[in-house]
Parts: sequence; structure tokens; C-alpha cells
Amino acid sequence: MRRINIVVCFALALLLLATLAQSQSAQTQTKAQSQSQEKSQAISRTGTDAFDVDFPSGSQLRMEMQSGDVKLAGTDTDKIAIHFEGESAEQAKNVRVKLKINGKSGELEVSGGPRNNFQIYIDVPRRTDLYVRMPFGNLEVEKIAGNKDIELHAGELEVAMGDAKDYAHVDASVSSGNLEAPQMGISKGGLFRSFNKEGSGTYRLHAHVGAGDLTLR
Repeated sequence: MRRINIVVCFALALLLLATLAQSQSAQTQTKAQSQSQEKSQAISRTGTDAFDVDFPSGSQLRMEMQSGDVKLAGTDTDKIAIHFEGESAEQAKNVRVKLKINGKSGELEVSGGPRNNFQIYIDVPRRTDLYVRMPFGNLEVEKIAGNKDIELHAGELEVAMGDAKDYAHVDASVSSGNLEAPQMGISKGGLFRSFNKEGSGTYRLHAHVGAGDLTLR
């Protein structure tokens, strides 16, 4: 009888330990899910003439832009800020801004609104890795310290590189148009112009324009 009691007590102890372990695992999973939800957010706004949201420096930002006149600049604040300028304030009423942030990764989409006489200004943290795609128009990028992967189907793309020594790899191309990179001694025009440069820096730069002008300054 005594041996049976010992066995029963041992079994109960094992069951208690298993229950405690399961409870701790559930608490850990719930905490992790809660932290993940805190880091992830999705924002969508239409018809506002300004947009401002926190975004950590050193992040990756993927951007899908509407055709138009866009200026993208790095600043010393940990924010993404967007504002619009045009002939009339009413022009911003159809512009839609969608932003998804997950930790140190973001996806930004700007769509709608007019195509002519309308400017989109976007500020991001100076230290940001960029991926930008835009169909048509004028796109200017400056004061960004990070990797850059930028393509424009047609129009004019101008990228301020900063110091060329900061780059480990640079490649640029135009299918039809002009390609200028004064820091690297490049000046070409015509069809299917391109160049590749390797360096001792940290960042990578890829820039392409289908039809139009590409300048790396």
C-alpha cells in the first residue's frame, strides 16, 4: 500500500510540472504575439494634405509611387512625413497613402490624385535602405545614407549619392536616354547605356530608367 501511495504522489507531481510548463509556454506565446502586434501596424489615409508617422532609423522601406513629380529626402528625425503641393489644395483629396510597418521594415504606397502641376514631398530617416518603383514622371532622391534600389519606367531620375567612396557597388542604366554620373566620370547618351562600379564602401546602389534621363550626382 505504501508503494502505491509513493507511485501516486510521483504521478501527481509529474502532472503538476507538466501543467506549469504548459501554462508558462502559453504565457510566453501570448507575450510574443502581443509584442509582434505592437511592432506591426497598417495605416491608410485618403484626402489628407499631410501624413506623419514614426519610423525607426536604419529600417528598410519599399515604396510604390504613382506617376508624378516626387522628391524624396532624408532627415534627422525618425519619421515618415509626406505633404503635397499644387495649384489647389483640393488636388490632394483623391491621394491615398498606405503604409505597413513591421518592426524595421515598411511598405509605402502613394496612389491617386492629379498627375500634372502637383508635387509629392516625402521625408524619411536619413539612414534608410530604399526600394522605389515609379511608372512615369520626375523623381529626385537626396540625403539618404543607405542601400538604394530605384527604377523609373520613363521620365527623369536624379539621385544624390553623397560620397562615392561610401559604396561597395553601383550599377546604373537607361534603355533610351542620357546617363550621367560626374563623380565616376560617366557621361553617356543613346540606347542601352549602362555602367558598373565596385568599391570599398558599405552601400549598394541600383538605378534604372527605361526612357529618359538618369543622373547620379
